[in-house]
Amino acid sequence: DFLNTKGNFWGDIAKDFFWKSKHTGQFLDYNFDVTRGEIFIKCMEGASTNICYNLLDRNVHDKKLGDKVAFYWLGNEPGDDLTVTYRELLLRVCQFANVLKSQGVKKGDRVSIYMPMVIELVVAMLACVRIGAVHSIVFAGFSAESLCERILDSQCSLLITADGFYRGDKLINLKLLADEAMRKCRDKGFPVEKCIMLKHLSKEAEKTHLGSQSPPAKRSCPDLQVGHFTSVPWNTKVDLCWHTLVCGASDECEPEWCESEDPLFILYTSGSTGKPKGVLHTVSGYMVYTATTFKMVFDHQPDDIYWCTADIGWITGHSYITYGPLANGATSVLFEGLPTYPDVSRMWEIVDKYCVTKFYTAPTAIRLLMKYGSEPVYKRKSLKILGTVGEPINPEAWQWYYTVVGEKRCPIVDTFWQTETGGHVLTPLPAATPMKPGSATFPFFGVVPAILNESGEELEGPSEGYLVFKQPWPGVMRTVYGNHQRFETTYFKKFPGYYVTGDGCRRDKDGYYWITGRIDDMLNVSGHLLSTAEVESALLEHEGVTEAAVVARPHPVKGESLYCFVTLTEGVPYNHTLETELKQQVREKIGAIATPDYIQNAPGLPKTRSGKIMRRVLRKIACDERDLGDLSTLADPSVIDHLFQNRCCTTI
Repeated sequence: DFLNTKGNFWGDIAKDFFWKSKHTGQFLDYNFDVTRGEIFIKCMEGASTNICYNLLDRNVHDKKLGDKVAFYWLGNEPGDDLTVTYRELLLRVCQFANVLKSQGVKKGDRVSIYMPMVIELVVAMLACVRIGAVHSIVFAGFSAESLCERILDSQCSLLITADGFYRGDKLINLKLLADEAMRKCRDKGFPVEKCIMLKHLSKEAEKTHLGSQSPPAKRSCPDLQVGHFTSVPWNTKVDLCWHTLVCGASDECEPEWCESEDPLFILYTSGSTGKPKGVLHTVSGYMVYTATTFKMVFDHQPDDIYWCTADIGWITGHSYITYGPLANGATSVLFEGLPTYPDVSRMWEIVDKYCVTKFYTAPTAIRLLMKYGSEPVYKRKSLKILGTVGEPINPEAWQWYYTVVGEKRCPIVDTFWQTETGGHVLTPLPAATPMKPGSATFPFFGVVPAILNESGEELEGPSEGYLVFKQPWPGVMRTVYGNHQRFETTYFKKFPGYYVTGDGCRRDKDGYYWITGRIDDMLNVSGHLLSTAEVESALLEHEGVTEAAVVARPHPVKGESLYCFVTLTEGVPYNHTLETELKQQVREKIGAIATPDYIQNAPGLPKTRSGKIMRRVLRKIACDERDLGDLSTLADPSVIDHLFQNRCCTTI
């Protein structure tokens, strides 16, 4: 009975995991109603366990899967690959866990990880949870400013990074960005005590030694010359070399037993106020939920080869590259590169090479590959189930995915969930749920959705409104790190008694749910949520900009693009140089994913008489839609014609 707090359904699933102590009392306890007191969710109180133990030791020792492949890793360049078994992964995680302990990291400490898609990223995160430390992974595409902001918010005392990586043919000097972030932290009064750097691009870094009991010989990083860089910046007071530290480190490390509601990790997601939110997940509920959703949504079988193309820097990578698959003893592909590098058949070559059976990617990637037609899509007979994640998939892309990639024989699981939900909440079950192109279909077990109108009334039958959830599931977030009031305000105050997703939703006559997109000030660009306030703040830091407003404009590949309106300081000319500076400003503050697609000079913005910018109208202008609806509150109607006349038709 998974619909009540007794947890019979989840309790039976939990029996498959190792518990140092069992939970007492009800399985799930919660309050979703702010009018009745503080919001809380507690799962399996009294139980203690360790996720790393359940992901690795349990599979190696109890289930005898030590020789099974945990990851097939592929680098950016074809031919750069390695294979890692569960036993090898366990040894390396224990080694690095001992390294962390030797650097003073202990239970409850926060560790920031800023790395490309390498095996060592998985090693670092699991080493943290093995000793009870809390990892905060920052996507390697984020800027130094974004990294600094996240380190400061979570008060991380240690940073783990790499020298650099290639994204296609573009070299990213990650250590330089990490150093800049640490400098910014020092300037703001919070010096990062230590930085451990992995030599990923160095020819000396022998990745084939992964998991061996005799690590590569000790290396000296201060004079490291790498063919890709003139040199790697090094500060002997702060910087430490990954390879030097693991040399001689023991590959045995007893796990730290953690309480069910101890913090597991913090992952930042954009907030509508512009300040990222540190979403906090806890140990037991997240482990059980990601393991269960992975197993059921992808119909996991022991001989499957599974590939999720996401980056571990996002929640999809946390839940469905690391935690969910490893909890099930699965074999996964871990890919560092791009879907179009060195050519547009790269993904299908990988599918063929490893006989991938379950494939999970974003609609953005599907739309990108659609442009090149069906000819590059070949040798994919091994595929059994296809999945999509990150944004609603348009029916055209769904049909191409189903017909061309899946040859009309592979069910598509179109999953809806969020960083906050921890795992899938609306999803088909393969071969069990009749599919509708573009629909997330039905709730997962124990998830109870509702659709509300603006007044907070539940709508029955076919309807459209706010998507909310009436009760928790084990994997839902517990709070915003360090700011529980923001947690309550963001998710629970608008409609007391409900978790508010921030997404609009439609339910059809058959009860299928269709996500219609964000209804707060957020954009979904290539599956990545961006705050309009955050982008506006970055634009306003330019001395030539006095006002900025950012809205979404549909994009054929990315789903949504950033359309920016800027009002300039008197006397500042609007030209290509300024556009370049503004784009660079946003890249530096947030990251390349937030680079504006369109920037329009807006000497005036449509505002209400009280001075509020009418973003609804700006969205219409960005899309060249002339039906503007009610303009009775507009202070100066003349700005509308001017903005239409000067709107951007092509990307800059």
